[in-house]
Amino acid sequence: MANIPRPPARAPGSKIDFNTVHAPSIYVPGLGRGATGFTTRSDIGPARPGVVGQEPGSAPSPAPAPAPAPAPAPKPPTEDDALDDSKFDEFMGSDAGAFATFGEYDQDDKEADEIWEKVDEFMDDRRRDRREKRLQEQLEQYRADNPKITEQFADLKRKLADIAEDDWNSIPDIGDYTIKKRPRTSFAPVPDTLLQKAAAEKETVTALDAQAGLSTPASGMTTNLTSVGEGRRTVIGLSLDKMADSVSGQTVVDPKGYMTDLGSIQVKSDAEIGDIKKARMLLKSVINTNPRHAPGWVAAARLEEVAGKLADARQLLQKGCEMCPQSEDIWLEAARLQTPDNAKAVLARGVAANPNSVKLWMQASRLEADVMAQSRVLRRALERIPTAVRLWKSAVELANEDDARVLLSRAVECCPQHVELWLALARLERYDNARKVLNRARQAIPTEPAIWISAAKLEEAQGNQVMVQKILDRGITSLKANSVVIDRDYWLKEAEAAERSQPAMTATCIACVKAVIDLGIEEEDRKRTWMADADEAIKRGSVETARAIYGHALSVFPGKKSIWRRAAQLEKAKGSKESLDAILKRAVTYCPQAEVLWLMAAKEQWLSGDIALARDTLANAFNANADSENIFLAAFKLEFENDELERARFILDKARASDSSSTQRVWMKSAIVERELGDALAEARVLKEGLAKFPYFDKLWLMLGQLEERQGKLDAARQAYHDGIRRCMGSIPLWRSSARLEEKAGALGKARAILEQARLKNPHQDELWLAAVRTEQRATNTKAADALMAKALQDCPNSGSLWAESIAMAARPQRRSKSVDALKRCNDDPHVIAAVAMLFQNDRKVEKARTWFNRAITLNPDIGDFWALYYRFESQHGGSDMATEVLKRCVAAEPHHGERWQRVSKNCKNAHAPVDKILKLVMLDIENEPAP
Repeated sequence: MANIPRPPARAPGSKIDFNTVHAPSIYVPGLGRGATGFTTRSDIGPARPGVVGQEPGSAPSPAPAPAPAPAPAPKPPTEDDALDDSKFDEFMGSDAGAFATFGEYDQDDKEADEIWEKVDEFMDDRRRDRREKRLQEQLEQYRADNPKITEQFADLKRKLADIAEDDWNSIPDIGDYTIKKRPRTSFAPVPDTLLQKAAAEKETVTALDAQAGLSTPASGMTTNLTSVGEGRRTVIGLSLDKMADSVSGQTVVDPKGYMTDLGSIQVKSDAEIGDIKKARMLLKSVINTNPRHAPGWVAAARLEEVAGKLADARQLLQKGCEMCPQSEDIWLEAARLQTPDNAKAVLARGVAANPNSVKLWMQASRLEADVMAQSRVLRRALERIPTAVRLWKSAVELANEDDARVLLSRAVECCPQHVELWLALARLERYDNARKVLNRARQAIPTEPAIWISAAKLEEAQGNQVMVQKILDRGITSLKANSVVIDRDYWLKEAEAAERSQPAMTATCIACVKAVIDLGIEEEDRKRTWMADADEAIKRGSVETARAIYGHALSVFPGKKSIWRRAAQLEKAKGSKESLDAILKRAVTYCPQAEVLWLMAAKEQWLSGDIALARDTLANAFNANADSENIFLAAFKLEFENDELERARFILDKARASDSSSTQRVWMKSAIVERELGDALAEARVLKEGLAKFPYFDKLWLMLGQLEERQGKLDAARQAYHDGIRRCMGSIPLWRSSARLEEKAGALGKARAILEQARLKNPHQDELWLAAVRTEQRATNTKAADALMAKALQDCPNSGSLWAESIAMAARPQRRSKSVDALKRCNDDPHVIAAVAMLFQNDRKVEKARTWFNRAITLNPDIGDFWALYYRFESQHGGSDMATEVLKRCVAAEPHHGERWQRVSKNCKNAHAPVDKILKLVMLDIENEPAP
């Protein structure tokens, strides 16, 4: 640094002239930008021959070279050495650390790195949930701060559904004011040569050349050169089309298809007229190319017909008939375009040219106005074509019964393989002759099963029921002997057809089913297949076919109670009382241990009004199934519903005395009997004994608490509910009854605490949320009720009852939007459907309300509240007939659930009330009482 020359001293304020300053000896230009120094030949001078042992480029020296200096000590690695590509490591990279030059990556280093990687992964997993939660919150906050356009206008888009069609049409069209997509049109001046050429093409010559050979030209005649040019182009185009479409002289143009498309064209413009001209030229080329091609003539005639030139069409068809006399279609087309009289002449010529054409003879027959003339034409045709089945059928249809019998006798001789003619002849003959005809038909066509089925129907019509099954069994054997594959589905369809015939051939139906019911079915699949066949037959309304299938299945499986139940249900729905009693008696005979069959028999006898017979049936059921809980309860219900309370008490006492039948349901029914008798002490005794035996049966605790409430013992009732909740923590009715008791006692805060504790013990229970909301509503705490409803919908977003209550709580302008949200969440929930129906009812939209009420009771017919709402609606808006229809449907459905329905039906005053009376009481409850 001491050898670097210093710049000379300068006066203050003057600038340094760096061009005059010498550069340091170690200065390298561009080093700051990454350049490195280099030496060129110009720096060291030209090459010279050197001394042996002297390196090229070194300066010559006369003196011997001095002794080499000792090698310098190795320098420590610097920062520049780390940038050397030869020292790059795939794992460590260029920055290998302090030990990159001397160290070696061994197995210990690898294990250490793996351990540290696992530590990093573990730390990352610990923070992942927190990090993802934070990111999700940030995303939700961003979406809340920056909502989409569709979300901002969601409520306005819902209101668009209420806009009338006239309002939509009155919205003006804004038009297209965009600039980017607007087409840009540019105009350029037309050259004069193009204008002259256009004028020359449109020029009309009004004079003839004298040298053309015409000395006296016609006056007024002109020649349009434009038309001549267009005609020349048309001829050239047709020639090219003919060359492209013709293969060996046969055109591939479909004239019929072309004319079918032209048939729907209405000539309205010059362009369409031009299309017809082009089609005329095309079809003309088709005719000229192949004059023996009949469809070409027909297509050309139809084109002229479409163009309104009927005379030209007839002329074309006349020429076509001359060119193609063997074509049926061209004669029929020619006759169609003629008048009736001329059409007869045309068809006469056609029949003469084609005596074996059935179509021409049939058309000639249709042209005759008299039935006798038609028959005469058909008989002449049959003389020429005796094997035409179509002609025989038409002749038979026109003849009377005697003539038809004669014609069919001749027809089966000429067409012995046509089964319809044999069957028609058999239907016209008497019984003895019909049997002979069918025997001849069986010999002529031994592979036709319809002949055997017709023979069975013939025997059934004569009252020979025994012969029906024998004939069909013989038929199956004969068909198999003639290598006929028996189609099981075909025979079952024939059985259904025999059932639907007039009169119904029931014996033939049953015989067909028995003949083929076992064919092609594996032994283990018989029951399943037969039940499926019966179900399909019932869906199609073939009751006798299904009854026959069930009968055969019961003959094979007499001990299957499921088949007996299906057969009994079929008789109950489609049969008579006698047939139902008969099938149930057979059922309990073959399956005496099947309690459900005994109960069905007793119930049907009870419903028919025969109480004594029902008691006898249940007594027999007791003998076959001793100590059966279901039979005890059925006997109790029979006596209880008929107001025989002492008999009902005796039956239940007997049931409680047996260990196998002393169940919790029996104890509960015993308490109900005592409550109905008005013996509170006996009821309390039964309940306490039952609770001692079944301490975890919540209904007994509930009945005990209700008993104490009726007697005014609020502390005892509170204790009963408390004990019941302690043992039956999951019983929602116990929690609700306890909270309602505190609410009636004036302890609203305690009722809230009970319901809150119930929600903690039983989360996601919509009934508890609904009870809490209604508690606040009864206390007129509207804001608290709204807050609870919001929390309830968050906890149970798919609860139909909560959404229905939310719709009822909302203000009138907001109910529609609430109903839309409810339908999005639970579209098929009957509570929501009924709530929407009530909205339509309030808006006087009667038809829509009726539809939605009907949908609600269809989704769940067991909820009586919906039936009461529907009945109330029809009573107000539908009239007495509609209300009566709803009442009948409700009685048939026998609903048992619903908050109001259970409150009314379980009242002691209405214990024996029928369904129709309870329905009317529930309707009054809806009008006068708040929801429970």
